[in-house]
This record gives sequence, structure tokens and C-alpha cells, in this order.
Amino acid sequence: MTSPSANVKLVSNAMANATRRKIMAMLVEKERTNAEIEKAVGAAMLDYHLQMLQQAGLAEIKDGTVILTDFGKNFMETKSAEKPAESINDLSGTKPLQIMEIRQLLPCIADESKFRVISRLEPALGGSLKLVEPLFTRARYSERIGALIIQSGNILITLYSTGNVTMTMIKSEAEAKEILENLKNTINKAIASGVTPVPREKVKVDHAEIYEYLPKTNCQICGEQSCYTFAIKLVGRETTLDKCTPLLEAKYTTNLEHIRALLEYL
Repeated sequence: MTSPSANVKLVSNAMANATRRKIMAMLVEKERTNAEIEKAVGAAMLDYHLQMLQQAGLAEIKDGTVILTDFGKNFMETKSAEKPAESINDLSGTKPLQIMEIRQLLPCIADESKFRVISRLEPALGGSLKLVEPLFTRARYSERIGALIIQSGNILITLYSTGNVTMTMIKSEAEAKEILENLKNTINKAIASGVTPVPREKVKVDHAEIYEYLPKTNCQICGEQSCYTFAIKLVGRETTLDKCTPLLEAKYTTNLEHIRALLEYL
């Protein structure tokens, strides 16, 4: 099987679904039979989920057994390195950040004129990362992934406790460097002051904001009458994002990332 390491689109689509993420987590432990996976996640669309993982090069099926490919193993090892760090109560002892080189500058799936950037800040903030959330107007620390998610217009910045940084919808390498520099300076200013930022009021997200990132096709695949109704149900936690299957299309990748970020605020 050809390595898809350069095919961000297939991997992103494959891992956008909770069922497929669960399958991958099971395969990290050991290889599984189709029957074992079906028992854990259900039979609904199982063949489709496995096909998506195979197309992305993350898993393969041999004689009725599903196993991780070498690429799949490496991918999951990278993800496991981005687990939440132990919480810290203040910034004392935190060392100033330095920008490391930009490691990847890839075409953004949603807009080929923009880029997806992967970089790094060192030393990693670890548990101190949660404390700097109040420094940014539109930011939310996610305990689930151990990352600070920052929104700036259409740009979505994710700073992990491990030091890794991802940014979407970036115009150029120069813009990426400017954003990283501002990010570093803002955090370092707080570190230098020795004063832990005071927690601010929780950012409020309404259904209209989420609706702006939905496909707006009113296809009713999700079971709702319209995308607007679906947005209302999402905010009320009366439905789940994975029911909007059109969002799994490549052209909506950035929209999906933004909606996931907004849902972290709820």
C-alpha cells in the first residue's frame, strides 16, 4: 500500500469520525477481528468505516483481521504524545518560550490559496498552558486534548501542552511567523510578570455562530429540518456533530475544525 503521509485530506476525513477513532484506539492495543470491532462499535456502516481507514493508509484487513499499518502506528504514537498534562496552579518556574522552525507548510484543504502550518514552541508549557487561556479573547483550553484553542477570524490556532502548534487558513509563511511571534510575546509577558492571569468570563457561543460554518444545504441527513435547526440542537446538546455527514467532505474540513473549536466553549 502506498504511504499516504502526504495525503492530509484522507487522514483528516478518516479521523474526523468518533467511531473510526474508537476503532483506531482498539487497534493500538492489538489487532482485531471484524467480529470484535463490530461488537464494540456496532454493525452500522462498519464496512464503510474500515474502508475509510484503509483508504487513508491507517489500517488494513488481512484474512478477516484488522491491523494498523506502519503509518497508522506512527500516526497514533504522535497523537498519544499530545495527551493532557498535569494541571499547575501558577506560572512560577515557567521558562520563556522560543519559536522553533516551521516544520510543515501544506495547502489548506478548504482553500488552496491558504496554508496549514505545523510548528513548535519550546519549552513545552505542559500543565501551565491552561493558565494562559485568559490572555486571549477567543480561546478555550480543552482538557480532552490538552490544548489551547485560539480563534482569530478565520484562523484557528491550536497550541498543545507538548509545544506543538497547528494553524489553519494562513496566507503565507510570513503571516505564520508573525502569529507565532505574537503568541510567544503574549505568553512570555505573563511569564515575566510572574502574575497568573485572572480567569475571565466564559466565552459565549450561540447557534448562529455555529450555523455560519455548517454546509447550509438543509439536506436533512442529520434528521433535522434545516442546518439552522441542527445548530440549535448542537448548542443545546440535543444532537451530535457526527450526524452532519456532509461536514466530512474535504471542502468542509476547515469548517469542521471551527465548529469543533466552538463546541469546546459550551
